[in-house]
Amino acid sequence: MTDRIFFPSALLVAILMVAIAVLPGMNAVPTGPVSGGNTDYRRIEVSGTQLNRFVAGGDVDISVERVDGAPALRIEVEAGTLADDPMRGPHFVLDRDLETVFAGREIQVTVRARAADRFGAEQMRVNYSVGAAIESGWQTFTMTREFTDNSFIWTPPPRAEGTDAGYDYLGIRPVAPEKQRAIYVQSVTFQPMD
Repeated sequence: MTDRIFFPSALLVAILMVAIAVLPGMNAVPTGPVSGGNTDYRRIEVSGTQLNRFVAGGDVDISVERVDGAPALRIEVEAGTLADDPMRGPHFVLDRDLETVFAGREIQVTVRARAADRFGAEQMRVNYSVGAAIESGWQTFTMTREFTDNSFIWTPPPRAEGTDAGYDYLGIRPVAPEKQRAIYVQSVTFQPMD
């Protein structure tokens, strides 16, 4: 085989192998804990495809849909199916880097949400948890048919010296007094206040 045929053929095979290796990941949605990704940590926003990081955590229907021209997370629950523990219902897991940065600092949590068109909830509850025993408590917000920012401020406790960083959790759920209820979440923002 001559060099004129061998080297172009080898180059073509190499390009084909790289394309085959890369293509499966091109349309993959992000999963796993929410991380600051080594940013400056002044504002962490979860929106768009990052909403796929949400965990159902129980008998909950979740999906990312286009609502009012932008991606939004639909959370639908049936009455009486969720425990009070934020980790045993729909939630985001916050990675260790966020737990380290947020510990002992006043954090403003903002959830941009609205009632769903079908089975729209009148209220939404949000709870920031650093583990089984320490949490902000459920914050309740009134939902309308338009996206609004719903915020609360909480200070996670400082991490005990010499302990490893763990995960924090943000539970978000519609209030379902009867039958089923649903909300759309367009974004979640975490901002240290200092």
